[in-house]
Amino acid sequence: MALPKAPTDMGTAPASKREKAAWDDQTLQGDPHRRDDKAQRVQAMFTAIAHAYDINNRLHSLGLDQSWRRRTVRLVEPIPGSRVLDVACGTGDLTEAFARAGAAEVIGLDYTAAMLDHARMKAAKAGGTVANIRYLQGDAQSLPFADASFDIVSIAFGIRNVADPSKALAEFRRVLTPGGRLAILEFSRPKAGLVRFVSDLYTQRIMPWTASLIARDGSGAYHYLPKSVETFLDPSALSTQLCSAGFVHVTAHPMTMNTCTALIGRVVS
Repeated sequence: MALPKAPTDMGTAPASKREKAAWDDQTLQGDPHRRDDKAQRVQAMFTAIAHAYDINNRLHSLGLDQSWRRRTVRLVEPIPGSRVLDVACGTGDLTEAFARAGAAEVIGLDYTAAMLDHARMKAAKAGGTVANIRYLQGDAQSLPFADASFDIVSIAFGIRNVADPSKALAEFRRVLTPGGRLAILEFSRPKAGLVRFVSDLYTQRIMPWTASLIARDGSGAYHYLPKSVETFLDPSALSTQLCSAGFVHVTAHPMTMNTCTALIGRVVS
């Protein structure tokens, strides 16, 4: 059953924002992952929605996004003294989850300065409970760290936003210690017919309107989101890429009726 198309030009957004949209009907007609300017568009959209990122995550995941992150932390088995790099950290939810799990040091790295500003404000409000966190701006495809610097590398809902995921995976492998673990948490599309239909209806038709309204967003960020999931690698193909990048014992852990999946890969010790 075909779903009606939701336009990307949000009438509630100010005209100035609509004119500067990072994503619109034309740019989303094809595969957004194949665009040469994908990195710049992704950075622009996250700058536009950073102020409402957390509230939209909570509301539109029905409060489940934090539990997905906590489960990912448990799956990667951090031990006291671990050094963790959380890539595409956004406003720091997964970064903070690792800090609270007992990691000795957690670095949150993101491509968008506005997201890091919000992450730092949250850390300041949390006080001593997340004192072992440091936030840096950087590119997942060219990490500013020496080889074998971290015991754990994580990326939540960010690998599909990287211009070249294979470059990022190679960098993750490079900065991990022998025996280190990689955790990728990413959206996936349910396979079951009814569940998939309901999920598509929600993510492709309802969420883009409500999330854009809440954020007063004219960047097209919440229209890019479902398109980027639909056109990205499924968990099986992404697992294959992890293996090609040198990770071993790769396991997939579906969550909430396969609406998202955690992939865990290891480096040979």
